[in-house]
Formats: sequence, C-alpha cells, structure tokens
Amino acid sequence: MTNTILNFQTATGHEILAAAGKKYLRPGGRIATDKLFQWANFQPGDTVLELGSSFGYSAIALAKSYHVKVVGVEKNPDSVACARANICAAGLENQVEIIEGNIFNLEAISGKFDYVLAEAILTMQSPLGKAKILAEIHNRLKPGGKFLSHELLATEKEEQIHVDLARVIRVNSTPLSESNWITAFVTAGLQVEKCQTDSMNLLNLRRMFQDEGILNTIRILWNILTQRNIRNRVLEIHKVFHKYQHELGSIIFCAVA
Repeated sequence: MTNTILNFQTATGHEILAAAGKKYLRPGGRIATDKLFQWANFQPGDTVLELGSSFGYSAIALAKSYHVKVVGVEKNPDSVACARANICAAGLENQVEIIEGNIFNLEAISGKFDYVLAEAILTMQSPLGKAKILAEIHNRLKPGGKFLSHELLATEKEEQIHVDLARVIRVNSTPLSESNWITAFVTAGLQVEKCQTDSMNLLNLRRMFQDEGILNTIRILWNILTQRNIRNRVLEIHKVFHKYQHELGSIIFCAVA
C-alpha cells in the first residue's frame, strides 16, 4: 500500500493508520494479544489459520515465537504481495503461507486447524456477516480447536457507537457488548473458555510506544502531523474514540469448538 494510490476519503480506518505507519492495529494493543496467546498455549507444530493477515507481521511473529505453522488469509493483493515479501525476508517460507482470499469463503481453504485467529475482523461485519464467519471458523477448527479473538467492545450505546464508528472508519463497524459477543460465539457452536475486557487503546500514545516502539511511534506522529489527508482522517477517528471513551473498549476471547 502506498500513499500515492490510496484514496484517503474512502479508505478504511485501518488502511489510513497503516498509511501513517502503524503496524499494530488491535483494539487492546499488543498487551491484549500477548494475553490471548498465553491462553492459547501454542505447541510447536500446531497449525494456525489467521484471518485478515495484512502485511504478515502477526503471522511472522507467531511462527518465530511459538514455532507454529500459519496460514493467513488476506483479500488485498497488494497486502498479500507485501506479506509474502516479509515472510521471505524472515526466512519463514516453510512455516508461513499467505493465501489471497475472502474470509467469507473459508471453505475454499483445505484442512482443519488447531487454532483460528481473528483480530479486529468480526467487529467490522454486520450481524449476519459475524454469524457467517463464525460458522465457517467453527468448520475450520479441529474438534477441541480454539478460536482466538480480539475485538472492539461496546459496554453501552451499541447502536450510537455503530453509527458514528462506521461513518469515520468507512466500514460497517459494529462492536458488541460482552454478553452479545458470547451469544454470537455460542450460536456458532463455540464455547467461550476465557474472556477479558480492557480500554480501547488503538490511538493511546502510551500504548503506541509499547506497541510500535519509540522510533516508529515518532515516525507515525510525524506522518500524521505533516500529511493533511492522513491527519484529517486520524483526527476524525480519534474524535469518535474520545466521545465514547467510557463506552468503547476492547475484548479478547478464547473459545473452543
């Protein structure tokens, strides 16, 4: 993805943040993801299906840290090409594969997996979209396999948050309450084993330093300050986050098929 081809008016929120240089696009930041992986208890050789692999950073980190095999699904061909180049540079071609595909068509992926990982993927879908993806996730898991999810939480004002967030992020962002998330999982045959909530830290400066490191955080801030198209969109998103700072959070789940 490059700023020269990105339409800043219609691009999704995660595309804008990626254009600014942000690598970690998770609602609860790296801390929440690390907790999720502790719950997972990966074993060497386990298989992981990652939905929305973007540039391959998460898949590469999983393979390096836990010695698992990762298959990532990503629909953007530019992101797929970038992810494959990153995997090659990391020397992980035997552990990580990125497939250009649609998360609504997981039946096209052969085999079943020990884990399915989705971060900030389900939030962006309608209720029907959530149900379809969750059903397909259940079908891609081995018996007893685990679904690891990291999403946006709406403790109150679900409909108001949905309207405002969808407007600024340019996708059908629909965070749910904890009980509604659990209901969606159970309906798909996924039993929630553990869950944990936290604040929404995607644009929190302290959390950005933790997630991105000092140099990349400075680079991100510089891009936002000096590039008006990026700045306008980031400020628009930040305004909504601030408006719902007491109602909008993050949630992680470990659910068993």
